[in-house]
Amino acid sequence: MKLLFDQNLSPPKIIWIRRGNCTNRDIETILRVNFTDIETFGLDPSNGVLVLY
Repeated sequence: MKLLFDQNLSPPKIIWIRRGNCTNRDIETILRVNFTDIETFGLDPSNGVLVLY
């Protein structure tokens, strides 16, 4: 339980893909096109949610 409440850990990050019903290929394309933004998001401890369209 200590691990859950450790002050040194960042909260989980969320990547919210704002698309309706779409194919796996559409999701793959969104992730590939936004790869640099996703990397930057992962390194920034001040951001917790990244919304992709």
